[in-house]
Amino acid sequence: MALNDHQLERYARHIILREIGGAGQKRLLASRVLVIGAGGLGSPLLLYLAAAGVGTIGIVDDDVVSLSNLQRQVLHSTPSVGRPKTTSATHAIARLNPDVSIIPHNERLTAKNAEMIMSSYDLVADGSDNFETRFLVNDVCYQLGKPLVSAALGQFEGQLTTFRAFEPDKPCYRCLFPAPPARGLAPSCDEAGVLGAMAGVMGAMQGVEVIKELLGIGKSLSGRLLIYDALESTTRTIKFSKDPACLLCAPRKRMRAR
Repeated sequence: MALNDHQLERYARHIILREIGGAGQKRLLASRVLVIGAGGLGSPLLLYLAAAGVGTIGIVDDDVVSLSNLQRQVLHSTPSVGRPKTTSATHAIARLNPDVSIIPHNERLTAKNAEMIMSSYDLVADGSDNFETRFLVNDVCYQLGKPLVSAALGQFEGQLTTFRAFEPDKPCYRCLFPAPPARGLAPSCDEAGVLGAMAGVMGAMQGVEVIKELLGIGKSLSGRLLIYDALESTTRTIKFSKDPACLLCAPRKRMRAR
């Protein structure tokens, strides 16, 4: 597949990068990425993936746009209030880049539909806001052999990592977090609040890691957790390893998604 004149101009700043070039841009256009959540993290992530020319993007979200979302969910606008987030996202991305095909999954991800939805994508990017979904996405990605780029938000803090647990000695989400925290220890954004721009920072960084994984460039975040503290203006990276007692990915202790 050759890039046409329109694409050569649109992606010119990628093409001149030695690490991407024309071959890398064509690879992005042929890639399929599933984004879980079209909210705070999903908004900048989806915009940057679309702008980068990721050819097919699936979006899983069963929520509608509310006015309180707009403080951080920059993919949506005031006229979108009350509309499904997948619909709002599809229209916004179409305006940004007509090269991109959007597949909206206007439903909640569950153990019954996760494998069917996720199986046709090259990579999954998780921007969900609850532990039940994060564990489910991790488990199905492991079973399907899909790379997973996962991000999370706190009030003034963000976390980001990549999971490639289908590779030898690479950890999964359960190696890092064996079980959800006790109720009340990790309140949601609705309960605790969040600095709106934090979503932009972490969603954009998540987009960088997705593109790195698709192109096989740079150093993967697999086995490393990046933590950004906005109030202190610091970033630190913590290394973590495969848990030999992990219920999912440890040898002879594997489980099915549930």
